[in-house]
Amino acid sequence: MVTKRAAPLFLFCVAIASCASPRATAATPGRSAAATVPPITTTTPPSPTAVLAAVRYVAIGASDTVGVGANDPATGSWPARVAALLPPGGAYVNIGVSGSVATQARDQQLPAAIAQRPTVVSVWLAVNDMNASVTPAAYRDALVAIVDGLVTRTDAQVFVGNVPDLRGVPAYKDVDKAQLGAQIQAYNDTIASIVASRAGRAYLVDLFTGSAPLVSTITVSGDGFHPSDEGYKLIAERFANAMRAAGVPLR
Repeated sequence: MVTKRAAPLFLFCVAIASCASPRATAATPGRSAAATVPPITTTTPPSPTAVLAAVRYVAIGASDTVGVGANDPATGSWPARVAALLPPGGAYVNIGVSGSVATQARDQQLPAAIAQRPTVVSVWLAVNDMNASVTPAAYRDALVAIVDGLVTRTDAQVFVGNVPDLRGVPAYKDVDKAQLGAQIQAYNDTIASIVASRAGRAYLVDLFTGSAPLVSTITVSGDGFHPSDEGYKLIAERFANAMRAAGVPLR
C-alpha cells in the first residue's frame, strides 16, 4: 500500500478484542522493496519436538500490511495483532512493502515468503492496483501467480483478503461511487474465484461484508485513508477468525 505517492487500502471490519503486542519482526513504512527481509522470530522458544509443528506466519501486502496509520506499526499493524495470537513456538515475519501492487509483490515478496518456509500466509493486495487502473484480468494474473507460488512451493494455508466497501472512505469522497462500487465488485469477484478454485489451500477473508457502516473517525487514521489502531484491530479480527475456521491454532 502506498504511503504518499499512491493511494493505500483502507479497512474497517468486525469488532475485535484487544490483542497483546507481539514480540515479532515487522516491516516499517517506506521500507525499500530491496531491503533484506528479516528472519522469522519465534514468539516463545519452542521445544525441539515443536519446531516442525510450529505455526510460521508470513504477511504479504502493502502499506496497510506494514501498518501505516498505527501509532506503532511494528506492533499495531493487523498482521502483528494476528501474530500476537500465535501459539507457543509460533513465528512471524511481515514482508509487506508500502506502495506495492500485485505484480511487484509477485516479483519481490513472493520469493521472500517462500524462503521463510511458512505454514500460514496472508495476502492482502488490491486497492493500489485499482487506483492504478490495473484491469481485473491483469490483477488476476498477478494474484494467481502469488497464490499458486505459495500453494506449489510451500505447505502454507493461504488467506487472501478482499476489498472492503471503500465508498464511504474520506479519501474517496470525490470519486464516482457507482464506478467505485463496480470496480470493487469486479476485484472481489476475481479474488473469490481464485480462492474457490484452490479450496483447501486458499481461503477468502471477507473484508467487504458489513464494512460500509463501520467507516468512522475511530477506524480511519488522520490521513483519511489508512486504518487507525482501532481499524487494525477490526481487520485482525477477520483474518484471525478465518484462520481459526481453517484450523490454525490461534489463541
